[in-house]
Amino acid sequence: MELQTNIKLSKGTPLIDYDSNLFMVGSCFAQHIGDKLEYFKFKNCINPFGILFHPKAIETFLYMATQQEEYAEEDIFFHNEQWHCFDAHSSLSSSDKLELLFNLNNRLINTYTKLRSATHAIITLGTSWVYRLRQLDMVVANCHKVPSKAFEKQLLSVAENEKSIENCIALLRSVNQNIKIIITVSPVRHLKDGMVENNLSKANLISAIHSVMQKDSSIAYFPSYEIMMDELRDYRFYNQDMIHPSPLAISYIWNKFKETWVSPDARALMQNIEEIQKGLAHRPFNPNSEAHQQFLEKLDAKKNKLTAVYPHIKF
Repeated sequence: MELQTNIKLSKGTPLIDYDSNLFMVGSCFAQHIGDKLEYFKFKNCINPFGILFHPKAIETFLYMATQQEEYAEEDIFFHNEQWHCFDAHSSLSSSDKLELLFNLNNRLINTYTKLRSATHAIITLGTSWVYRLRQLDMVVANCHKVPSKAFEKQLLSVAENEKSIENCIALLRSVNQNIKIIITVSPVRHLKDGMVENNLSKANLISAIHSVMQKDSSIAYFPSYEIMMDELRDYRFYNQDMIHPSPLAISYIWNKFKETWVSPDARALMQNIEEIQKGLAHRPFNPNSEAHQQFLEKLDAKKNKLTAVYPHIKF
């Protein structure tokens, strides 16, 4: 089926190639696309603070990184035998307080450095639903299994999403005027919020993004959500939970992203990298055979030829 969703790039839009520096932040679908970029050895940085679902969480993270702020002991808390930060995903949580603070602040430093040289920033928004911590009157990125009574659940309006997205763009450009910004909406439905509530949440995000784009034509939109909802309607495109996209769906959307955003020269190089990756994944019946040794020699020759031109590529 041909893509019906309109994808237009403005004239002179810089496509992604192997000299590009990519920065990705947002929901779990950002991780899926990021994993594809990692597989094909693009220069890529994915979710330094883990998965961030809503615009407010991404805005806070970008503020902390671009303004070179740092976290202190009063910014973290102990719960369920772990130290956590409300601004970061639980994957960063630690039983060691100092380890958590070091990881948070080190990732902020690395993000600042990465953003200054990034050519493309890809923001994936997942939901308009947020949780506000009553005690501190702050919107959190992750609740870390703190009892629900500590939070107030709120739906960000179109205007609130729009303002947060604009702030994210301004923060990115405050350290890198030339960065190309691509925004997409995650195709993962947040059905725990309710079917109607999920649709309202996604609608608010989409309306806000397109309102921002009307004021800033340099912002690009990639229709991940629309492809999933309008083209991949069959249940074979979902995992067993009937919520998350299956590997087949992820590959389909990735191919549309690749055809839209990756340069023809880079796509040609990707074929060579995939040959090497498949070769590295190959498990021989007899590792000591002469045929396998010859196979490894040819594989090494391909790797060396590639890394001679692109030293950043490591296998």
